Amino acid sequence: MKEITITAENFAEEVLRSDRPVLVDFWAAWCGPCRMLAPAVARLAEDHPEIKVCKVNIDEQPDLAAYFEVAAVPTLFLFRGGDAVKKTMGYMPYSELEAFVG
Repeated sequence: MKEITITAENFAEEVLRSDRPVLVDFWAAWCGPCRMLAPAVARLAEDHPEIKVCKVNIDEQPDLAAYFEVAAVPTLFLFRGGDAVKKTMGYMPYSELEAFVG
């Protein structure tokens, strides 16, 4: 599946009301570790259709970043049933990303 771009307008529908687990990647275009992580996130979206993969550009969606207290990028959240159940920050290789979404 393709990654879904998240905005304030579609956050509730795509993340909170999803019937699948959702990985949300808070990122920024200027962030080197975000660019390093991006291929792993894209691969996860392709390899694991049972997980919805979403991306939030913090520069375009500062209110969402503030609401989730994103202090550094990349920051990843795993949502299940509308609740954020896991959070991690920084780059990780694909194998660790797979383990994170478990």
